[in-house]
Amino acid sequence: MTDAPSASANSDSSELETAPDSPVLAHEIAGEKIDDVDISSEMEGSFLEYAYSVIYSRALPDARDGLKPVQRRILYMMQDMGLRPEKGHVKSARVVGEVMGKLHPHGDSSIYDALVRLAQGFAMRLPLVDGHGNFGSLDDGPAASRYTEARLAGAALAMTESLDEDVVDFVPNYDNQIMQPAVLPSAVPNLLVNGASGIAVGMATNLAPHNLLEVVEGAKHLLHHPEATVDELMEFIPGPDLPGGGIIVGLDGVKDAYRSGRGAFRTRAKVSVEQLGPRRTGLVVTELPHLIGPERVIEKIKQGVDAKKISGITDVVDLTDRKNGLKLVISLKTGFSPEAVLEQLYRATPLEDSFSINSVALVDGQPQTLGLREMLRVFLDHRLSVVTRRSEYRLRKRRERLHLVEGLLIAILDIDEVIQLIRTSDDAESARARLMQVFDLSEAQAEYILELRLRRLTKFSRVELEAERDELQAEIERLLEILGSEERLREVVSTEMDAAAEAYGTPRRTVLTGAVVRPSRAAAASASLEVADTPCTVLLSVTGRALRLDRDPAAPESPRGSSRATKHGALLSSVDGTVRGEFGAILTDGTLHRFTPVDLPIVPAASIAFSAGVKLLDYIGVTDKKLGIVGIVPLGDEAGSVETPVGLFTRLGVVKRVVLTDLPSRPSFEVIGLKAGDALVAAFPAPDESEFAVVTSDAQLLRFAASSVRPQGRPAGGMAGIRLGAEARVVFAGAVPVGAEARVVTVADSSITLPGTDVATAKVSDWAEIPAKGRATGGVRVQRFLKWEDQIACAWVGVGAPRALAADGAARRLPAELGKRDGSGTPIDGAAAFVGLAP
Repeated sequence: MTDAPSASANSDSSELETAPDSPVLAHEIAGEKIDDVDISSEMEGSFLEYAYSVIYSRALPDARDGLKPVQRRILYMMQDMGLRPEKGHVKSARVVGEVMGKLHPHGDSSIYDALVRLAQGFAMRLPLVDGHGNFGSLDDGPAASRYTEARLAGAALAMTESLDEDVVDFVPNYDNQIMQPAVLPSAVPNLLVNGASGIAVGMATNLAPHNLLEVVEGAKHLLHHPEATVDELMEFIPGPDLPGGGIIVGLDGVKDAYRSGRGAFRTRAKVSVEQLGPRRTGLVVTELPHLIGPERVIEKIKQGVDAKKISGITDVVDLTDRKNGLKLVISLKTGFSPEAVLEQLYRATPLEDSFSINSVALVDGQPQTLGLREMLRVFLDHRLSVVTRRSEYRLRKRRERLHLVEGLLIAILDIDEVIQLIRTSDDAESARARLMQVFDLSEAQAEYILELRLRRLTKFSRVELEAERDELQAEIERLLEILGSEERLREVVSTEMDAAAEAYGTPRRTVLTGAVVRPSRAAAASASLEVADTPCTVLLSVTGRALRLDRDPAAPESPRGSSRATKHGALLSSVDGTVRGEFGAILTDGTLHRFTPVDLPIVPAASIAFSAGVKLLDYIGVTDKKLGIVGIVPLGDEAGSVETPVGLFTRLGVVKRVVLTDLPSRPSFEVIGLKAGDALVAAFPAPDESEFAVVTSDAQLLRFAASSVRPQGRPAGGMAGIRLGAEARVVFAGAVPVGAEARVVTVADSSITLPGTDVATAKVSDWAEIPAKGRATGGVRVQRFLKWEDQIACAWVGVGAPRALAADGAARRLPAELGKRDGSGTPIDGAAAFVGLAP
């Protein structure tokens, strides 16, 4: 072979320079033309073209809208077809055909596969396509496109909104006949929310899904604080939120991925130990790791049992259905520790899986590995550009319309003269010229008047036009304000992200826990299946986060109170028990939910940080986010703690003491009968040697003996605890040991304060100044309101160092000096929502 330039459609060579006796010359004489090329050069060039096509046109998402080209084309074409959420579904095959024929130069199977994934709730944290029919499951593929139907989901509208307002660039399709968007406007951070996966040539990408509400909060923080660090962003985006829920064990790999774009974390199924019968215990699986199906888990369990790698299991039943969701019931043999069997299952089955993050996406047309901050930055820059271009477009259109309206108003003022002028003109051209000359109109205004219908020339139309003119001028001023102020532009972007989060956001599904230290395989094989039931203390913060503090029986008690004032760092309940013992979480609806602290994050006593804790509502499986936890109590028999009555106080002033013995075996049950409109606000140990402290929203504090409230049975509704004023409610209730040196903390603010003003006053006073009174009386004033204050936002009475927190868990500084019992408060550094004991 001889060296020669590669053949191409633009080649203008007319002959080949070869030897007279070469085979090529013979072909030329025969009327053919042949170019000799080096095969290695041809292969290199062709491979590079193929790699370029795969990387940029197929496998990698754009960091701005988080979509691959085929996904973007599907959403754009469905919007162009008018398949909005309020319209009916159409055959998926029709969508595939439109996309393939107009935008995507590849086969129908690849388009349909992408369409199906956009509709799968178990694959997408925020599905963008609303599918009707069999779109597959974790263990099964979807039906053919001719059997399924689709339309855009609501969240897709946030991706395609304002496409007709010149917010993004459009590029030609594969045959240069139709224009398509190079990127979608995307009002939601889709790359982080839905994640992505793809394999290109020489590179791959794999991003975990996240919670929309959390990502928007993180993006807003970075928008207003451009120098924010990854650690600061993780206060808002603590970790991935997988569509199927589950538990993420350890966040070190997540932190690595957020910093460098690469990392890995482990996910576990959500498993609870339940009584399947009078003498039968089982493991109930309700959530699985990301993209793991129940059939795969069952198959691995059966293989492990057959191979003698898993012991203690008698049966596995799949009770999954569309109404109740995933449910795998694993029956255990009598005498086997559920926790130990579960540890075997984590090792030998997909109940524990790993997820590797490799955050590769296209930025300005180039593949880059992005950390959390970089991904948010690219999205925010895109949104700022979209809002800027949209504002410029709207400003241009409003000005054009205002120009026409002003011309029409001029014409209406002298309408008789306008009509006379038009009637006496020879043709439209001369009429246009005379209108421009006589009334000093522009060509556009004159043309608009000539095309005007006579029915618009009424007195009422003039009023409408004047109102439209005023509205257009106000809109122009608003748009000029946005374009002229960087701060105003950021405010608009932030507001639109908030609107999208409110419309399409859902609560977190995946629980985040600390890392679990696992024994080696050899140690695990030789270890007993009995889990050590060692002493522990369960701590609950006022913001609802729980931790476990393991106590060595042989070690002296570790002092507490050395924790830094980190987020969520104020204690609501501290209960002693054992690792495998039972505890009860009491909710605002008056129910108690059993749980064991086996999987709670473990912290040392010397440095308790509730920011590493898990939300106890998520841990116990309560999905109703309107409920809250008011306290935890022991259900075991350590130190006779279950014999101590539990005090309960409701919002409407009802008090009750109940002894939690002879409890039903159900996972949850009622501990107080609540009246309609009432709710629990506190649950705490209330021995006879203590006094109740009750603080109301109108700044009244009642102190009375706990022994004056006789213990009642669980169904009882309690008795009157405090006499409330009009529209007042109980904001705090607790028990103080008789004779203890306690403190009273109250925080006052205004119930009509605008969000973001964060104005409040706090007061710390001496418990000894509060006179003791009888049950069901009105108490004494504990804080004098300033002119703008009308309520006690939060309060606390107890022994130890108090700590106030904002609604997001940030610490608030309390006054150092004690105030008078009925004195006014001291301004603090922002509003407070909780007060508790420093751990």
